[in-house]
Amino acid sequence: MRIAVIDGQGGGIGKHIVEQLRKRLPELDILALGTNALATGAMLRAGATEGASGESAICYNADRVDLIVGSIAIMIVYGLLGEITSAMATAISASKADKLLLPIQRGNILLVGVVRIPLPHQIEALVTEVEGRCKAPSRK
Repeated sequence: MRIAVIDGQGGGIGKHIVEQLRKRLPELDILALGTNALATGAMLRAGATEGASGESAICYNADRVDLIVGSIAIMIVYGLLGEITSAMATAISASKADKLLLPIQRGNILLVGVVRIPLPHQIEALVTEVEGRCKAPSRK
């Protein structure tokens, strides 16, 4: 299974996701897609298999992976303090890949019905879901 971890800014959330995925699923093919080189570098240092940065890289690779993970902001135009362009949000949303998104609520978006829990617990739940999908028989 090939997984894209998408993040921006300093790549802190993506870094933690990659670290936990690599710990629990060492054989996983993890593609770090950063909105900038700093984010991509952080995810590569955390153990991503390979990485690429910028709008073109995200748009090109969004439909070339089996699973996309990141915060919900990656699907919102101007998400991550404006780093997500309309082309990125469109490519991620339109991708046939399943998406596992952390319900990080910032700015003027409130996800009603979502229980607020600390980020490490959210990442743990995400990694557990990925682990289950990797061990389940293929749906395709």
